[in-house]
Amino acid sequence: MAWMISGIVGSKRVNYPEIAKKAPDGTKPTSREKRYYRWVINEKVDYESYFSPYAVALLLNLSNGPLALAIDGSEVGRGCLALMVSVIYKGRALPLGWVVVKGNKGHFPEETHVELVNQVAELVPEGTDVIFLGDGEFDGLTLQQTVDDYGWKYVCRTAKDIVLTDQDDEFQGLELGLRPGDLTSIPAVTFTREHYGPVHVIAWWDKAYKDPIFLVTNMDLAQEACFWYKKRFRIETFFSDQKSRGFHLHKSHLVNPARLATLMIAACLAYIWMVFLGTFATQTGWDKIIHRTDRCDLSLFQLGLSLLEHFLNEGIPIPVAFQMDIHLDDVPHPLPHDF
Repeated sequence: MAWMISGIVGSKRVNYPEIAKKAPDGTKPTSREKRYYRWVINEKVDYESYFSPYAVALLLNLSNGPLALAIDGSEVGRGCLALMVSVIYKGRALPLGWVVVKGNKGHFPEETHVELVNQVAELVPEGTDVIFLGDGEFDGLTLQQTVDDYGWKYVCRTAKDIVLTDQDDEFQGLELGLRPGDLTSIPAVTFTREHYGPVHVIAWWDKAYKDPIFLVTNMDLAQEACFWYKKRFRIETFFSDQKSRGFHLHKSHLVNPARLATLMIAACLAYIWMVFLGTFATQTGWDKIIHRTDRCDLSLFQLGLSLLEHFLNEGIPIPVAFQMDIHLDDVPHPLPHDF
């Protein structure tokens, strides 16, 4: 797995031949390709053994404040979809758990949403404040109840024509009368004709948005719910980093969902490592050596890739970690004259 992580980062690809070119170990590239293939198809290589310990450590590291967990799906490999839950960290979304299924487009069934939430909930340190974020696919009643049962707060997008009931008064059409900048709060209503709730529904037209959006939440304050919901979009940076801006996971030749899920163990650890290196660069001053001295225009992911390239070029020891706490003792610092 360590060779695969190194090869994925070095090649910025997840295909075996490309990984093998960037993970030399004295054997022929074709031999390395076969080794990676055998690792991916090995049924003993599973999420619980090879990824969840890192996810537990990551969440423990970040649990001194509220954890914002975002859920979303995207296409991966050939004809497969991945449903992912990530924790939001400084503009990036760090992967925690995923499910891969066959399919090109479309929504996952609510049972899969719940399955993944239950998987991730086992990783969260006891007593941690959690805010769960999802788009319009994730307003199902069973999912809301599951998240609520864990004691988490949630904010999920919903439809403008959702049926709400307030003291036997049933209504729809939340968008009526909204103008850019408006925020309409509808607390203590029941949700859908199944009368789930009470919940808090929000009609919000942020001036930065082309159209209004509609949210369902168990938070009391509308402004707080909107503040957290804005962070949901950061999970999209993870998919773009894993795909077009990073490791090109969407161009993997794998068609088997189980094998793709295993390959994602290495790809997700590679991603977390690069975000760690980006964080390391900002906290130790290396960002001013490899980038600009007045400001940083790079994401933590791109900054991590740049720092790794600089360390390789200069023969500097490379820090390796999969969590965001930076221990500054015995780590490479830039010399004073480098600034």
